[in-house]
Amino acid sequence: MNLKQIRYALAVAETQSFTQAARRCHTVQSALSHQIARLEQELGCQLFERTSRRVSLTDAGQAFILPAQRLLAEQQNLLNEVNAASGNVTGTLTLGTISTLNAFDLTEKLGEFNRCYPAVNIRLYVGMSEALIEDTRQQKTDVSFVGIWPGDKNTLPLSHCKLTDEPLVALVAPDHVLAGKASVDLQTLAAVPLVDFYSGTGARRQTDRAFQTAGIKRHVNFEIDHIEWLENLVRRGLAAGIVPISTAQRLISLVSIPIDDGPRRQVYCIWHTPLSAAAERFLHFSGFTGQGIASAE
Repeated sequence: MNLKQIRYALAVAETQSFTQAARRCHTVQSALSHQIARLEQELGCQLFERTSRRVSLTDAGQAFILPAQRLLAEQQNLLNEVNAASGNVTGTLTLGTISTLNAFDLTEKLGEFNRCYPAVNIRLYVGMSEALIEDTRQQKTDVSFVGIWPGDKNTLPLSHCKLTDEPLVALVAPDHVLAGKASVDLQTLAAVPLVDFYSGTGARRQTDRAFQTAGIKRHVNFEIDHIEWLENLVRRGLAAGIVPISTAQRLISLVSIPIDDGPRRQVYCIWHTPLSAAAERFLHFSGFTGQGIASAE
């Protein structure tokens, strides 16, 4: 058994085609088929059911996939660690972030990191906190930036550091009925149309629990999954939003109002261990471990 055979088998499993797998692996189909046959012979079982119309995994093939993926990932980690030891940091750094990350300028930090470590392939995506936490826990993502209700801290991986703890404020258009108020309470907000993140997300729990604790029922008219949707709906006067104060401070053309009995959110940087060489360099480069900010609390 060798790594080439494993890569070929995974390519067939992903494409469900020997022809497409051979094309992806930059080889001829006969060579790919021969290597997979040798792999099956060594394993003593058939990985694929082959017909004239389709290729599908056998039960043994299903069992083969995850360990094979882990083996290739470990091989890549080995190469990355060796390169890092010689001063050449390579590999892929996968980062996930919420759309309301305001604790620092992530794009600026990535630009600086890229100039220092140009051989690292940076992958960044935006998601909801609960999905980012799960991706990090499953090691699909190296480092994530998430926002949670303070009571949800036990959902975080062991490795994390807190970046901010801030109040949420009401956000309205300049001509909104609440725009002239010095402050509002949750009961007042419950009486106007509201926009919030969709039910079940970490961002939504921050506000849901505040209303539930106060014994106030509210109706969310608009459910969104990105801060830009919230901003646009508020700007059109269609609804009032409830956002972190750092987000409101960026939206200077809208009006932010303190909430007397409002919720808070905490923003964390989280990561899984063991760290890849690229992820370890990024965390130290950004000051999220070592001096400055305490890691896992």
